Amino acid sequence: GTRADNDLYINQAIVFIEDAIQYRSINHRVDSKSLWLYRWYYSRTCQWILGLTITIILALAFIEKPSSLTVTSDVRYRLPAWNPPCGLTESIELLCFLVFMVDVSVKSYLIGWEEFWKNKWLMAYILTLIVSLTDWIVSLSFFCTENVRIRRILRPFFLLQNSSMMKKTLKSINSTLPEMASVVLLLAVHLSLFTMFAMLLFTRTKDGQQDKEWMGYFRNLPDSLTSLLVLLTTANNPDVMIPAYSKNRAYSIFFILFTVLGNLFLMNLLTAIIYNQFRGYLLKSVQSSLFRRRLGIRAAFEVLSSLKQTPANAQQLYVSTGDLLQVLQKVEMDSRCKQAIVRSLKTCSCDQLSATQFQKLFEELDKDAIKQHPPSPEYQSHFMQKMQFAFGHPYFGYLGNVVALANIVSICVVLVMDADKQPSERDDFFLGAINCFFILYYMLEMLLKILAMGLKRYLSYPSNRFDGLLTVILLVLEIATFAVYRFPHPGWTPEFVGLLSLWDMVRLVNMLIVFRFLRIIPNMKFMALVVTTLLDLVKNLRAFAGILVVVFYAFAITGIMLFEGAVVPMGNIRSEILVNCCHSFWVVVLSFKKKCNFMACFDHFQAEVIYCLLYLLSVNLICRWAKIYFVAWWLISSVIWVNLFVALLLE
Repeated sequence: GTRADNDLYINQAIVFIEDAIQYRSINHRVDSKSLWLYRWYYSRTCQWILGLTITIILALAFIEKPSSLTVTSDVRYRLPAWNPPCGLTESIELLCFLVFMVDVSVKSYLIGWEEFWKNKWLMAYILTLIVSLTDWIVSLSFFCTENVRIRRILRPFFLLQNSSMMKKTLKSINSTLPEMASVVLLLAVHLSLFTMFAMLLFTRTKDGQQDKEWMGYFRNLPDSLTSLLVLLTTANNPDVMIPAYSKNRAYSIFFILFTVLGNLFLMNLLTAIIYNQFRGYLLKSVQSSLFRRRLGIRAAFEVLSSLKQTPANAQQLYVSTGDLLQVLQKVEMDSRCKQAIVRSLKTCSCDQLSATQFQKLFEELDKDAIKQHPPSPEYQSHFMQKMQFAFGHPYFGYLGNVVALANIVSICVVLVMDADKQPSERDDFFLGAINCFFILYYMLEMLLKILAMGLKRYLSYPSNRFDGLLTVILLVLEIATFAVYRFPHPGWTPEFVGLLSLWDMVRLVNMLIVFRFLRIIPNMKFMALVVTTLLDLVKNLRAFAGILVVVFYAFAITGIMLFEGAVVPMGNIRSEILVNCCHSFWVVVLSFKKKCNFMACFDHFQAEVIYCLLYLLSVNLICRWAKIYFVAWWLISSVIWVNLFVALLLE
């Protein structure tokens, strides 16, 4: 072929190998201009800009009106929040939309128009951008005074569509929905039947003193349904049954039957069905990723084999090792893998590689790096050799763990003794003295380990870096304490300044020493297995966590639009409505005992996410029409999502 053709084949091979490294599909344009654009789009800079844009547009909810820029969420003490002027956050939004428009345009061009019309995610991406831009224009036309902003609910989609793993997870969840719907329908039937029984059992009587169960929980159909729904979550157990049980012990049979059928049977049946449907998810995901990698490597072999004239009667295709070395020089990949592949090529005696040999070379991508620690220094002195053996021995590390435990116990004892004392009544001499001792020991331990292992080998262990950093921080804070408050002495009470005094900072940093005990886990086989499983779970939970963020965000924004300003401080003209708990659509009180929770408000995004939805994830319901919102959240988070998490853990 011509020189231009050869250059094209080389560039195609480079892109296919990079696709294999990142588990990407090779189904995209492969002409010279498209290859340049493709590599530019997937470069670290472009992907970093796209990730930053997604982060910024999601973070806008914290500063948009209603703003989260207040110290406290308590409406009684909260000062008026700073709200950005109209046009400020909208300008940032527009810049983000422009980045997303470039993103969707490049993606659509690279996969080709035929594939574009088949790609539902890209179609949804464009539709989301159109709706968001339309809502953005409407918002500006109203001078940012409208409360309902549809584009804010759609923002999590930008995070969702940018992650292939989240898309796979969502597809797996979608396949479980029919089975989950059948169990949820069974739960609804269970609730409905027992609601009818409850309304027949706990009817109003002539004796008003005996109507506590009816008055509190089963006064009408909505209240009865809500009471039993909350009992299904165990959030109001045993409060809901106490009035009836006080009247007649036989009423306990009703609540026992409801709990056994609902909690012990149906809820666990839901977990089993979800696990059965979700089983094999991780295995399929890994198989799909490995298949993409093999396909990318094979595609690179095919195009590189076109660089040489192959005889018509040849049984196999071959790739020149020189051509592969030329490609590897331009491929962006981990330096360790690249060096290993180049080393294998140089030790290979053949000038040509078959498809099997080519594929085997790139198996290095599937291997984990084995970290080699620098060697310890070699001392000539017999005394230094003994010192090196003693302080480099694992038992010396165990001694450090014992000392750290003693440090933590001493801090806990002093904190318990001083818990009820005023700052002016405390005598911090004892804690100050033992802190001096422990910090000196940590410093001595660090120096002796460096002496035994050498600085490079010492720093090559993450646990040593953590211990060393803690020791340096503690030493600096201790010196600063002595400079400000002088040395500890009887009656020594350092002045409490601001949120945390310097003395309190020293005690808090001391608590970090508890992490030293994590180093004993590899030495215990069963604990090491459990921890390894948990670490693998965290790696595979990123897609789950991402989708959970999407759900949290959408519900939080919806809650702000529905319930903003619902919780008001006492003394306000609406406080009577608030205390009486939810006789209006717009009033929300997150408590069953009708006590006002002034922090659980929907006035801004941070309070909504950090308090309300996290609080409701463990289930605490509310009143009237607002119940629809919270029941929907409970079904998605506590019922479906928690069971999906259990299924993933079992898998």
